[in-house]
Amino acid sequence: MFSNIARAFHDIDFWQALGGTFTVAAIVSVSTVFFSTLAGYSFAKLRFRGRGVLLTLVVATMTIPQQLSVIPLYILANKAGLFGSIWAVIIPGLVSAFGVFWMTQYLQDALPYELIEAARVDGATMIRTFWSVALPAARPAAAMLFLFTFIGQWTNYFWPMLVLGPNKNKMLTVAAAALKGAHFTDYTVVMSGVILTTLPLILLFFFAGRQLVSGIMAGAVKG
Repeated sequence: MFSNIARAFHDIDFWQALGGTFTVAAIVSVSTVFFSTLAGYSFAKLRFRGRGVLLTLVVATMTIPQQLSVIPLYILANKAGLFGSIWAVIIPGLVSAFGVFWMTQYLQDALPYELIEAARVDGATMIRTFWSVALPAARPAAAMLFLFTFIGQWTNYFWPMLVLGPNKNKMLTVAAAALKGAHFTDYTVVMSGVILTTLPLILLFFFAGRQLVSGIMAGAVKG
């Protein structure tokens, strides 16, 4: 097993693929959490015209299959000169409709209006209220959203395979898939590549799983 892992480690250029995958997953996860929490706070606690219609439109985009958006995204990435760049993988995932819906539903119940009104009475601006009141209240849901997004980006295969072109070895999933030969497949090496791809996620759950679960159970606001 260890000899096969060593072969896979060498064939997929593990450290380069690990660095690229971690960069994509970290940037997209942080961006998704921030913008989704900002939008969720706006939809859940602010009153403005067209709020319900806009939230419905955001949720409706979740019904569109990924395959339908591939062609326009591919054309846009090509015209923007991002083809083959890791930014072509990062930019389309900076915010998600699921994240907005998730944070909106959570903040509707977890964040009392009294806290927002108290912050406004103390002279806090809208941004200050969001940063000091809404963001701490949303921490448990934001932690779970970060985890979901991180895993989704780490295991993402379809879009990176299409848009990275000759730089496919920058993502672990695509690089591991390249271990499958055209005429002969050594499945022991392929499965070793799968182990290398999933091992960082296992370590993430091992170190952060307890904190995430305890955060969810604790709730956002303590009386």
